Amino acid sequence: MVRVTPWQETAPPSEAALHARFAAEGLVPHAWSNGPHYQYAPHTHAYHKVLYVLEGEITFELPATGEALTLRPGDRLDLPPGTTHAARVGPGGVTCLEAPRD
Repeated sequence: MVRVTPWQETAPPSEAALHARFAAEGLVPHAWSNGPHYQYAPHTHAYHKVLYVLEGEITFELPATGEALTLRPGDRLDLPPGTTHAARVGPGGVTCLEAPRD
């Protein structure tokens, strides 16, 4: 099941705080970023994707359900293997930390 966990803290997350959350789950993330309005065509992954937004905004679109899930700093996305999704970056760009879960 696709799950978004909103950031509950009042201050935006630091990179160290997000790395600590990944480490608590035994995951080692990598960082990636895109400029404003970048778009990813529909695709899938063979692994469970765990993603946190560090800065900016990104919307994941799920063609199978018609959902659009917008994530902002600190928000987490859990995306099961084989889930078709597309994404579009917000007007200020985005930086994310992501790790696969076996």
